[in-house]
Amino acid sequence: MLNFDEPRFISIQSGAVGLAAPLDRKVGELLADGRENLYFLGAGGAGVLMLPAAQLLERSGAFPVHLQHAAEIVAMGAADLGEKSIVVIPSLSGTTKESVEVLEYAQARGAHVIALTGHADSPVADQADSNFTNFAADDTSSESFFLQSLLLVLSVMRARGRCDRHAETVAQLATLPELLLEVKRAFEPRAAELAEAFRDEPFHIITGAGSTWAEAWYYGTCILEEMQWIRTRPIHSSDFFHGTLELVEPGVSVVVFKGEDAARPLAERVEAFAPTVTEKVTVLDTADFDLPGIDAEVRALISPVLLATVLERLSAHLEVLRDHPLTTRRYYRRVEY
Repeated sequence: MLNFDEPRFISIQSGAVGLAAPLDRKVGELLADGRENLYFLGAGGAGVLMLPAAQLLERSGAFPVHLQHAAEIVAMGAADLGEKSIVVIPSLSGTTKESVEVLEYAQARGAHVIALTGHADSPVADQADSNFTNFAADDTSSESFFLQSLLLVLSVMRARGRCDRHAETVAQLATLPELLLEVKRAFEPRAAELAEAFRDEPFHIITGAGSTWAEAWYYGTCILEEMQWIRTRPIHSSDFFHGTLELVEPGVSVVVFKGEDAARPLAERVEAFAPTVTEKVTVLDTADFDLPGIDAEVRALISPVLLATVLERLSAHLEVLRDHPLTTRRYYRRVEY
């Protein structure tokens, strides 16, 4: 595969699923200590990657959960963030300015801060009450963060009696690293084809629903915009027909992410409409990816993981065809982080 280190990928994703037991122990301790709510407070893309897990917990009714922008919480506050709160801060670098500030804000109010970091020797890792480091880089962090947040939430649900299949689910997730590698290998030819089709596109409308919406936002904003300087319009599939459809015309690229949860029909509605206007419709359907040993219930939980893993292959080809390395930035040195 182009520009890809297979052993490194396996090591990183194995590290993510390997956090299942320590995360479960920590969650059990905190809930036994009387914690009453959970806040996911990430900055930028890392914060968005927490969305599927937060929504899963919210819809289960097992435990009060909030997903907020870190900087906005610091600026505006939250009445019920305090001594009975668990705060989860994902930060790949562990140095992000907003993450450090919200960590200090949460601790000042007595919350217990759990950090999910990619680097142990970092301010967020050092200052958190509990830190879980799984080394990763930009090309491997999405799957890692999706899986860590999912495991954490499943532990909350188990402790609250809302996850009867916890052990079975965790056992299936433990097999994912090797399965994801095979998904990447199988997708490689299509990744090359899509990169060729996308290389000169100036604008993409990207849509998803349910657990895939986070990846639609993340890939459009953090990869195509930030790392390739390509304009995008991420839009939730349920909102597509309330404005964004008017931007669709012949020649406009529409990219549809289809997952395997109950929100799938929302993406299918966009999939049915877009080809009536534009010839440039790309559908990525997680149901097309072979995952031996993973049942339908678990597949529904990991749709964003699957999308992240194949989109990394697309990105690897795009940066070569466009002669624009994914690490190239315009303004990072001019912004305080």
